[in-house]
Amino acid sequence: MTTRINLNRREFLKAGAAAGAGFTLGFYLPGGLAQTSGPGKTAGGIVDVAFAPNAFVRVGTDDTVTVIVKHLEMGQGTYTGLPTLVAEELDADWAQIRVEGAPADAKLYNNLFWGQAQGTGGSTAIANSYEQLRKAGAAARAMLVAAAADEWKVPADAITVSRGVVAHKASGRKASFGKLAAKAATMPVPAEVKLKEAKDFKLIGKHVARKDSRAKTNGTARFTIDVKLPGMLTAVVAHPPLFGARVKSFDATKARTIKGVVDVVQIPTGVAVLADDFWAAKQGRDALTVEWDESGANKLGSTEILAQYRDLAQKPGTVARKEGDAEKALGGAARKLTAAYEFPYLAHAAMEPLNCVVKLGADSCEIWNGEQFQTVDQATVAGVVGLRPEQVKLNMLYAGGSFGRRANPHCDYLVEAAFIAKAINGRAPVKLQWTREDDMRAGYYRPLYYHALSAGLDARGNLVAWQHRIVGQSIIAGTAFESVMVKDGVDVTSVEGASTLPYDIPHMLIDLHTTKIGVPVQWWRSVGSTHTAFSTETFIDELAAAAGKDPVEFRRAMLGKHPRHLGVLNLAAQKAGWGKALPKAKGRGIAVHESFNTVVAQVAEVTVKPDGSLKVDRVVCAVDCGVAVNPDVIRAQMEGGIGFGLSAALHGAITLKGGRVEQSNFHEYQVLHINEMPKVEVHIVPSNEKPTGAGEPGVPPVAPAVANAIFAATGKRLRNLPLQFKA
Repeated sequence: MTTRINLNRREFLKAGAAAGAGFTLGFYLPGGLAQTSGPGKTAGGIVDVAFAPNAFVRVGTDDTVTVIVKHLEMGQGTYTGLPTLVAEELDADWAQIRVEGAPADAKLYNNLFWGQAQGTGGSTAIANSYEQLRKAGAAARAMLVAAAADEWKVPADAITVSRGVVAHKASGRKASFGKLAAKAATMPVPAEVKLKEAKDFKLIGKHVARKDSRAKTNGTARFTIDVKLPGMLTAVVAHPPLFGARVKSFDATKARTIKGVVDVVQIPTGVAVLADDFWAAKQGRDALTVEWDESGANKLGSTEILAQYRDLAQKPGTVARKEGDAEKALGGAARKLTAAYEFPYLAHAAMEPLNCVVKLGADSCEIWNGEQFQTVDQATVAGVVGLRPEQVKLNMLYAGGSFGRRANPHCDYLVEAAFIAKAINGRAPVKLQWTREDDMRAGYYRPLYYHALSAGLDARGNLVAWQHRIVGQSIIAGTAFESVMVKDGVDVTSVEGASTLPYDIPHMLIDLHTTKIGVPVQWWRSVGSTHTAFSTETFIDELAAAAGKDPVEFRRAMLGKHPRHLGVLNLAAQKAGWGKALPKAKGRGIAVHESFNTVVAQVAEVTVKPDGSLKVDRVVCAVDCGVAVNPDVIRAQMEGGIGFGLSAALHGAITLKGGRVEQSNFHEYQVLHINEMPKVEVHIVPSNEKPTGAGEPGVPPVAPAVANAIFAATGKRLRNLPLQFKA
């Protein structure tokens, strides 16, 4: 019997099998090129637009080509990767490409992997847009060519396009996109287009400069903090010190005496102070006296939660994957090993704390935000302010990181801002600004998890049995996604990476205990793989050592059915010089893991100093993510993912005492310092397969690779994160 839970998060908003079929190329594209039909509006905003063949491309009379990007740019490169796809098929010059964030409109800008919903997450931006945006560019090109052919009275197939210039070699005639734009707008939209073969790519797979770098370095990039509206008030909120507590009463007398404080209002999540500027609002909040009702609050600390989890791990859970008879095979194994792992709560700790601007009118609501979850946010805010979703306009600005936090299923900070605007009857625009302390102590977290593993080896050192029990909170339970992402009682985000283990093991059992703890949780960069990769890949190393086998060879023997895993494993090992001797006190460790349909292997080299301190010297990364649309962006994502993963591996922990979060800012929740960042080498596997995710898959392998390197250097196993080595 084989039972497997393996629902890809790309499907988490699908309403049905047909919901994500086809490609949304906009209201201008008929037949096989269009998923939606009927009249609509272009994304608007440029007065010289002469040609808008679909919802993603606008050509101006000044030769500019504006690409409408439906995915949030939060540092991961969507404002470069997605325009590359359009520019490639359009044969535009990269210098003429401009980028604009799409409005909230799921009919035009839905994430194709999510059905009729718009949003950014699950490392899906390039993957779901790859053919969609190439077809958008190809359609625009075909119409420009048709315009030139009609004007010059020559066959369309005799016309070439290169770097934004349409040409007919035989007659010597040439025209820029801008010159042809008006006529191209009158041409019929092609029902089908032919896409380039990989050998003809001029931009895909090549170096192109990022489109957001200049603005982000000269200060012109627009983030939420930069939004200033006439009469706008800044709001900060006093949140309860315990999760689940509510306002019992408050006294704002002293707060109202602070110069610049305009109003104090109660909302469901606390008490908001509105002022002319942030500092006045912050001082006003500090002057508040609030009495909290803690009768329904969580008062458990991390120690008590872990104790409960350890007890639960003694009992069978809900089965996520079952193959063969693991219990029987364990009983008959020549050697049995067990291990337990503990993972703390983690904060997202993005550089830009949560913020948004809300302008509420009688029949409209406009929001400025690093907008990651358009469809969910639009509907939820509409419910708060008593409007229809289409009456809520979302302006998507840059976000200073997110790591999942801005894609909150409960739309928490947007709802908070909407309640504040509603409480003052929309008399002024409201900028809600969370502080770092709010983010640390009143946010949503990667859940705390406990893992218990057992495995058996036969007399020849082959892995024959594997049991893996996971205990932790569900991210999905209680959200709109529960019906799709919780299958037979198993939250797929809790077990991914464990239930999808690629190794050929005859007898496997993965089960889950889903707990109900009053600590708010949500996805965190690479989600379930943040903990499953560590437990599985360090335990595999333990088993290799017990079998007396090289860790790479041990893995190779079990990956015959998974050539992509084997490919990155071999590439990383080769590039890292696996097997070469290292100086004393240095160790080399490896890990391989798949997340978001991308497979990554990493080799870490670590120095353990006499005082027990650790230095990660080098990480060699091999990644198979299909077609590498922008190799530089992929390398940057792997490097950033490694740094992000090392922050959690070496430092990260949100701990509770009596229900209260003990950390408040970066002095207590440390992220990786620049001097701790290792030398990183990234090697991309050449591929002609469709691209898969790159934003998150670099995170999971680094912690187990480092832990395995520590063992290689010291002979000591570390099973809990963050890693605490004692000499």
